[in-house]
Amino acid sequence: MNLHQFRFVQEAVRRGLNLTETAKALHTSQPGISKAILELEEELGVDIFARHGKRLKRITEPGHQVLQSVDIILREVGNLKRIGEEFGKQDTGRLSIATTHTQARYVLPEPVALLRKRHPKVSVSLHQGTPEQVAQMLLDDSADIGLATESLSEYGDLVTLPCYEWQHVIVVPTGHPLAGVERPTLEQLAREPLVSYQPAFTGRKRIDQAFAQRRLQPEIVLEAIDSDVIKTYVRLGLGVGILAEMAVRDDPPGSDLVARPAGYLFGMNVSRVAFKRGAYLRNFVYTFAELLSDRLTRSLITRAMAGSSEDYDL
Repeated sequence: MNLHQFRFVQEAVRRGLNLTETAKALHTSQPGISKAILELEEELGVDIFARHGKRLKRITEPGHQVLQSVDIILREVGNLKRIGEEFGKQDTGRLSIATTHTQARYVLPEPVALLRKRHPKVSVSLHQGTPEQVAQMLLDDSADIGLATESLSEYGDLVTLPCYEWQHVIVVPTGHPLAGVERPTLEQLAREPLVSYQPAFTGRKRIDQAFAQRRLQPEIVLEAIDSDVIKTYVRLGLGVGILAEMAVRDDPPGSDLVARPAGYLFGMNVSRVAFKRGAYLRNFVYTFAELLSDRLTRSLITRAMAGSSEDYDL
């Protein structure tokens, strides 16, 4: 057996057992992949896949166990490569970050800039997506570190740590009736057209839950993933905005928008960093994590990656 066979099996599963797509992804031939998988099954003495003719139909029961071992083997091969890269090139390499738009726009610029000052030979690759896509990029080894508010803690193959807390704010134009209200109520908001995030982004679930608990049905007239887009439509009078506080933190004094903290309505949100369980983290990955939050230290991350049962909640 060899690593090529393991990669073929793993990629076939990723591609939904479609060997044509698997061959394209790995830049090889479909017959070659089929032959390699059959040879691996023959050597192991078990069928990894059930077939209908030449097509793979499903993963067999022993196949699931084989795949678990294959994933571990290939993950450790990747770790060996990273170790070689780290000690061969010192602090030279690429940091791949998976995150949501809000984090990329408002949270990451300063830590990324500081990282580049400390490690000028490290380049940064920034991938933006939904929280679910962030998690998948980590699981697929497309990213070294992930940062998001929703979903990351739901994946057993990820190690997640709380990074910082934040709350939503209510945003209205200066001439809006709610501009003079210090603590708007949910009932007042439910009577207004609202502009906020799409359901999968930036704590939107907490907003929906707060209204649902009071049996209120707000009118969401526009949803977006971009906080700047939300502010633009609020300025145009489309509705009252509900967005993340970091999106207004740097607005200049005398802005045409008035922002009111809304943690008392929607609660506090926790953004989390995540790493793939068992992954080898290079030195500059630890550095970047420490730049994200004062509470994230190399020793804390190392203990978490080792499976410590310590409670890391904020």
